Amino acid sequence: MLMCSLVGVGGLCRDIGYPPGAAVLSTLMIWAAPAQMVLFGSIAAGVALPAIAAAVSLSSIRFVPMCMSILPLVRRPGTPTWLLLLIAHFVAVTAWVEGMRRLPDMPQHARIPYYLGFANTVMLAAAFATGAGYFLIAELPPPLAAGLLFTSPVFFTLSLMAGARRALDWLAIGLGFAAAPLAARLVPAGLDLLVGGLGAGTLAYLAHRLRARGGGRPA
Repeated sequence: MLMCSLVGVGGLCRDIGYPPGAAVLSTLMIWAAPAQMVLFGSIAAGVALPAIAAAVSLSSIRFVPMCMSILPLVRRPGTPTWLLLLIAHFVAVTAWVEGMRRLPDMPQHARIPYYLGFANTVMLAAAFATGAGYFLIAELPPPLAAGLLFTSPVFFTLSLMAGARRALDWLAIGLGFAAAPLAARLVPAGLDLLVGGLGAGTLAYLAHRLRARGGGRPA
């Protein structure tokens, strides 16, 4: 499903007249399909490069909480800073969801090799799909090409649901869906996912804590 979403990114790069190498490089360097769409869409619209850089950065701020939650799982005493920065670059939806689901059950020494191996495999598959999409998108019907981009949020949602184990997890997912349209209306573009996600997650956590303090059974 991740590869399907990157096919559309490759097609967008082709539409603005950039070479296939630019499409593949965007996947390896940015590693976020929405940010790549912002990049190529802004280039097509003639936006100034500093503004494009700012927009891409804002669209990727949502990864900051993901890094903050997964890096403590892989950090060991003596882990060099450069290695943690490298791991942070690979933090994306797929790698983060699978990492949060599998790393806690692994011995500490096996977590970094597993995470980097998994993340590199996913990234290389996505880069291949981006390059393939560059050449294939012209042969696909427009509705199908647009639908391929939609597979990314669907995959993320299904992955979160597969990893949900407690009532708290389901509450956070539900509040996130409810907060998304409100945040899209009230928060500047690029920050709506971050604000909506943090707000919904915080509300779910506070509800969990209040229930625990009130003598209810912890979720």
